Amino acid sequence: MSLVEDTSPIVVLGQTLLATISEITASVVCVEIEQENFMEVGCYLDRTSPAIIELQFSENKPLNAIEILQTLTKSINHAKDLMEKCRTKGHSILDAEVKSIIEQLEGVIKDIGEGLSLIPSSMFKEQEYAEVAIRSLSQEMQNVHFKVSPTEASDTKDAVQVQSLSEEIQNVKFENSQTEVPETKETIHVQPLKQLPEEEHTAIETDLYSINAEFFTDDLQSIDMLHLTGSPKGMKFIDQVSLRNSSNQYLKTLPQVAEYIEPLYEAFICPLTQKIMDDPVTIENGVTYERRAITEWFKKFEDSSGVICPTTGKKLSTRDLNTNVALKTTIEEWKERNEAARIKVARAALSLASSDNMILEALKDLQDLCQQKKQNKVQARNMGMLSLLAHILEYKDRKVRCATLDTLRLLVKEDDEGKDIIEQTKAIPTTIKMLSSNYLPEKHASLLFLLELSRCKSLCEKIGSVTGCILMLITMKYNYSYDPFAAEKADEILQNLETSSKNVMCMAENGLLEPLLHHLIEGTEEMQMEMARCLGEIVLARQIRTHVAERASPPLIKMVHSGNSLTRKAALKALVQISSYSPNRRILVNAGTVPIMIEEIFKRTIDNEPMDAKEESVAILANILESDQAPEDLQVSTQGRTMASDHVVYKIIQMLKSSSQDEVKFNLIRILLCLTNAPKATVTIVSVVKETEVSYNLIELINSPHEKLGIASIKLLITLSPYIGHTLSERLCKTRGQPESLIKKPTEINQITEKHAVSANFLARLPRQNLTLNLALLHKNTVPTILETINEIQITGSRASRFAISYLEGLVGILVRFTTTLYESQVLLLAKSHNLASVFTELLIRTESDEIQKLSAIGLENLSSESINLSRPPQLKKSNSKITRLLSFHSSKERSTQICPVHRGACSSQTTFCLLDNKAVERLLACLDHENVEVVEAALSALCTLLDDKVDVDKSVSLLNEMNLIQHLLNVMGEHRKESVQQKSFWLVERFLVRDGGRSVSVLSQDRFLPSILVSAFHGGDVNTRQMAEKILRHLNKMPNFSTPKF
Repeated sequence: MSLVEDTSPIVVLGQTLLATISEITASVVCVEIEQENFMEVGCYLDRTSPAIIELQFSENKPLNAIEILQTLTKSINHAKDLMEKCRTKGHSILDAEVKSIIEQLEGVIKDIGEGLSLIPSSMFKEQEYAEVAIRSLSQEMQNVHFKVSPTEASDTKDAVQVQSLSEEIQNVKFENSQTEVPETKETIHVQPLKQLPEEEHTAIETDLYSINAEFFTDDLQSIDMLHLTGSPKGMKFIDQVSLRNSSNQYLKTLPQVAEYIEPLYEAFICPLTQKIMDDPVTIENGVTYERRAITEWFKKFEDSSGVICPTTGKKLSTRDLNTNVALKTTIEEWKERNEAARIKVARAALSLASSDNMILEALKDLQDLCQQKKQNKVQARNMGMLSLLAHILEYKDRKVRCATLDTLRLLVKEDDEGKDIIEQTKAIPTTIKMLSSNYLPEKHASLLFLLELSRCKSLCEKIGSVTGCILMLITMKYNYSYDPFAAEKADEILQNLETSSKNVMCMAENGLLEPLLHHLIEGTEEMQMEMARCLGEIVLARQIRTHVAERASPPLIKMVHSGNSLTRKAALKALVQISSYSPNRRILVNAGTVPIMIEEIFKRTIDNEPMDAKEESVAILANILESDQAPEDLQVSTQGRTMASDHVVYKIIQMLKSSSQDEVKFNLIRILLCLTNAPKATVTIVSVVKETEVSYNLIELINSPHEKLGIASIKLLITLSPYIGHTLSERLCKTRGQPESLIKKPTEINQITEKHAVSANFLARLPRQNLTLNLALLHKNTVPTILETINEIQITGSRASRFAISYLEGLVGILVRFTTTLYESQVLLLAKSHNLASVFTELLIRTESDEIQKLSAIGLENLSSESINLSRPPQLKKSNSKITRLLSFHSSKERSTQICPVHRGACSSQTTFCLLDNKAVERLLACLDHENVEVVEAALSALCTLLDDKVDVDKSVSLLNEMNLIQHLLNVMGEHRKESVQQKSFWLVERFLVRDGGRSVSVLSQDRFLPSILVSAFHGGDVNTRQMAEKILRHLNKMPNFSTPKF
């Protein structure tokens, strides 16, 4: 990081803005009027800071960044002036002026929200969460509304509340636990309020989860009110001291309640501390003090003879202290009675909930009582305080909610019974909603309460089951820089929640995998099994899959190797999940997974152990083999066997034949497909498939309801077809429902599946000359379906389905099959009736697929080779009539124009497949300029049929010269070095030189690259290439032409 301070205008302006916001938020606490509105203004300004920082330092600063910051500066400075005005004037400011300032601040916040809306989306790019946050804040600020609280109405309201309470307090009954006192008791009862006083409208908090700010009194009415007991009257007590020293100041609002709280007796007060004594002791003259206080007093006197009594001022002869057991017992009993009464009064005040201050005072008093003595917590719990406080969590005032959370935390601390009661209320989901509060004290109080609850194992699963809880905690954990306290407490809560496997799974699903991995490695056997099960079910994010594989693979493999049946099953499912990600497969190999999987697949059956894990083991092995690992390098036993060993291959094929599970068959075929990459294993597979019934098994699987299994079977058959293609063709035709089931037309072009594509390609790649298969396809009337589908794909477009091009290639390949067996009359009739020559020419013109262009050129080559055999000269009948001879003369002239100059007979694209009549030559010449050398070679082969010895070569050369074939050939020889392409090109050139030497020599001699091409071929080509290159060089006079001497 650079140490030089950035002084660019945007950064300077942003820093000034942030400093101003800090000043405003610091001054908010000094404003004594309308504090809630001003605090909310401060919060909105503080929440604007991240957007300002983003504008300062984003790599994608918008062009209008300066304008946005200037707009915000104007608004924020205005807010600063208004806040300063309120702070300086204090309570002397007029109500009308306050209202005006609040309205102006509302406008300022709306202007800032509008300014934030000007930030373009381009600034955020992949930070979608940041854009959502700023857009939400902008919308919220633009909709803000503040309302001034009228002071007169507030005073009137308090008066009404006191009057109401005075009436209702008559229903409160106070009970004294001192049964031995014979005085009469006054009893009153408090009935629950039917409706709470209406509260002033406050701005709605906009958190991630909304908090219901209404406190429902209907729920409170279901809570039984307390019966409070009064104390005996006429005893000497200090009433004012009691009220002054007690924390329950809300008793001043409830004077009737205070009257029945047992008073503070004068004897309980220490003369030195003026507080109630905890350990009263009596000195020599009979005066009682607090032990600690009188001890400190005595320390002031070094000489024992000079000690005096702090009350009487008289000298004491001794410092002896005697515990006043009677007074101590009396004080303790008084405290118990008084504390119990205070708890009841606090509950009554909370039930009434007549004002925010009353609730806060009652909560504070309740907190003090619970901190003083554990028994007070038990009493509060038994009085139903927990259920009451759970309802108050939904109160509208956030300070009340915070105090309620703190009180609940104190009540349930180290109290499992209290936590059980909390579980039955709505406190947990309500508290979790508060985690998203923008008010930090509320968020922190929520975290502390949840932390206490999470220490109870029985509550952990309930806490984690609340929607969004674990996600919010994880987010807080990783936002340490924003809120260190929240991050620390969230982390502690998450650690406590780890006791539930469901929570651990939820953490993993939300990106926190460390707990899962920790328990998987170091947990108990039961916990390891649960973690393995979780790992097998969740979907891991791509960026953490490799890390998980490195950490989890060793313990999982250990569980497979030595665990019980259930443990092995869970571990194998987790390994399936891990192995499905390609980069993890080498990690699994290095961890020794392959031998373990082979043992699971084969040896377990030998030992008669249950085969419940076969499906997962085969899947893992298939996943590993689909990586770049060579089968010959994968050791499967200590005897040196590898995955490519004959023994392993035989075992896999045998299992494929005997297995009844489709998923197992599918993965076994995947394994065999991978093994075909190893030459040794390929030989074994081909031998076994050819010599056994496995080929029939594979063919029967084509129509399996398990579509993936059918596709895998076809792919394996395609792989084996170059080796045993004729065998597969014959056996395919012997299978019921084949081969026609492989050509099923999809209902819609956009519904072409992978199954359609591989099926068509399988038929296309079987040996084309296999007459049995070709006739079977012909007799099943598949060609009309093929042609109709091709036409529909061309009309709709190949982009309608991702498999459309592959499917189209397979269909064209099937049509090419028929062109190889034209010697069969039925096939020849089919080619004519469907005009296959025109079909292939049309495909050359309209398709962009290299494979289809190559196949079309091959089909035209095969058809053109048959043209000379199909072309016949016209037969004219002899006639003696002059008129007939005259007519026949004119008709013969007409027919002579239809005679093909190359094939020397009547030709057409449909009946003789003539390339000239079909206008296919131009398209074939265009294919010579193709980048794909296979397309070029197929086009050359088709053109070679026009220069065959059986045709009129001279006429053909003349026609091709007019189409500039020589120049196309020069381009081909210059761009492609494939030997078979060069041979075909040299052959065509040599035919031109022989038949049209002069003109061809002239064109060829002008090409300055041709000699080097010919010389290179002459030196480096095979025998045929060298011979053709030599002939061309002689024609071009680049080599001497030795003639036979004459004698």
